[in-house]
Amino acid sequence: MSDSKALDISNLHAGYGETEILKGINLSVKSSEIVAIIGPNGAGKSTVVKSVLGLLNVISGNISLNGENIVGIAPDKAIKKGISYVPQTHNIFPNLTITENLEMGAWTRTTGISERMDEMFELFPDLKVKRNKVAGSLSGGQRQMVAMAKALMVDSKIMLLDEPTAGLSPKFQAEIFRTIRRINKNGVPILLVEQNAKKALETADKGYVLVDGSNKVEGTGQDLINDRNVARMFLGSKD
Repeated sequence: MSDSKALDISNLHAGYGETEILKGINLSVKSSEIVAIIGPNGAGKSTVVKSVLGLLNVISGNISLNGENIVGIAPDKAIKKGISYVPQTHNIFPNLTITENLEMGAWTRTTGISERMDEMFELFPDLKVKRNKVAGSLSGGQRQMVAMAKALMVDSKIMLLDEPTAGLSPKFQAEIFRTIRRINKNGVPILLVEQNAKKALETADKGYVLVDGSNKVEGTGQDLINDRNVARMFLGSKD
């Protein structure tokens, strides 16, 4: 099971309208893995995630979810197939309580909603204590926890995270990365787009460096941390 590919992207060309952002991307996420995408601004990192979800135009190439081609899928159908997506912004309902946010995340489910919610409160114990609080009153890190729990209310086959630690304090960034590992240990493969390259690679089993819409370097998270060129360009190393 650990060797099967939850997500497989091959020779993907995609963008906005006629504007090509991705120029032949190749990337895969095994069912047991956390995979990080890093690179400079404008490299196409978030475009990969949005292509998987069907949010923009795929020009050519293949995207497979557990062996099924999902190129051109509508976003609502992608979620029904078990793609959990947490965008960088506007990822919660701020005027609803935590419990109500999770109920909104369960819109594809017909049964087992309360059981799934109990699982989420076990996975996110801080949210259980605050379950009746309005989500907009929470800290940035706690709101991000709500967004992840809401996304996981589907029967998740893979989780797509777009800049989950953006704007958070170092303390909450560390907590988000711990939570990502915990979600993965619960059996959910994760594709992570992240500006905090060092923490992302420390968390990830595998990483991809994108530059100008193309694959530049790939390897295990540790291999990329140890790569002097990657370290110099993205990890703040002076070497």
